Amino acid sequence: MPLLFENARLLDLDGERRGWLLIDDDTITATGAGAPPDDDMVAGVERVDAGGAWLTPGFIDLHGHGGGGYAFDDGPKSIRTALATHRAHGTTRSVISLVANPLDTLTASLRTVAELAAQDPLILGSHLEGPYLAVRRRGAHAQEFLIPPDPEVDARLIDAAQGTLRQITIAPELPGALESIDRFTAAGTVVAIGHTEVDYETARQSFAHGARLLTHAFNAMPGIHHRDPGPLVAAFDDPNVAIELVADGIHVHPGVLEMTFRAAPERIVLVTDAMAAAGSADGFYSIGSLNVVVKDGRAVLNGTDTLAGSTLTLDVALRTAITAARVPPADAVAALTSTPARVLGLDDSLGRLAPGFAADLVVLDEEWNVDAVWARGERIPA
Repeated sequence: MPLLFENARLLDLDGERRGWLLIDDDTITATGAGAPPDDDMVAGVERVDAGGAWLTPGFIDLHGHGGGGYAFDDGPKSIRTALATHRAHGTTRSVISLVANPLDTLTASLRTVAELAAQDPLILGSHLEGPYLAVRRRGAHAQEFLIPPDPEVDARLIDAAQGTLRQITIAPELPGALESIDRFTAAGTVVAIGHTEVDYETARQSFAHGARLLTHAFNAMPGIHHRDPGPLVAAFDDPNVAIELVADGIHVHPGVLEMTFRAAPERIVLVTDAMAAAGSADGFYSIGSLNVVVKDGRAVLNGTDTLAGSTLTLDVALRTAITAARVPPADAVAALTSTPARVLGLDDSLGRLAPGFAADLVVLDEEWNVDAVWARGERIPA
């Protein structure tokens, strides 16, 4: 039965408007301002009175490693359980991020994600965060699994993913990296630069070769120096490059979050970079082969101060951006809906409240807490 949302505050990249929205099966079929029409279009539909709550598109996470106590690297059951946690927090579409591992493990994981994506359209594909990372900026990636770019390895990874490799993070200063960027771009994979020591000029070269995303900006890369601007300024300068931010109040200060939204309007992507503890409890976990301790929601490699992902969900990222960083709500919502959809080339079907777009919806209260979630027109369990 078609479902009519009325008395809602619709909010997406087009801004805020009070009105209604109609979905049929897995697609938005109509929207409008004010009260819904009293005609045959809405006759016999099921009605949801939003009570003046916010209604946004479903959130899209380009970069996450797990949640609910489970890691994406640990197989199909773990992936499904972790995704259930994030879906309850508004993330209706996810890219499955994989940490650096032995090549046999990575190819097996890529095949697993491809199989799951064929069964579940809410899984958009995979993201390889490694193995082509700078050793000194490796973060929570095991050094023994990092290798320089190699054309045979590229082909092996692309083949294993069976057309579902959405994103790969590469340190562009590594020997052969620019050629790898060419190969992955030609295969339809979004190339991000990150976990890198890259300088400004080499970053610009990588963007000229087709890289168009910056992995968790400000983290695992050189900062901005007035005589050595580095990859961040190179990304700000290029209108084709989107910028990931982890808005948990730990990875990036709210003041820097606000500055980055102003420096790169309509190019910010809020991501979780979440590990298994997202939506779960403090304690001991693992990322790949590395041990992680989580205390007060902060995840670090055991015995160090090195951040090991986050415990973030995208609803919290949205609240942080709006309330702590003073980002306009429409801009914050776009950063986890329409902008990630555009990065993946899916902005003709995801990320907007408009006819023909997917019926992925999040209802939020006045304080940006999730009240209800629909994905492809189906209500997601709380």
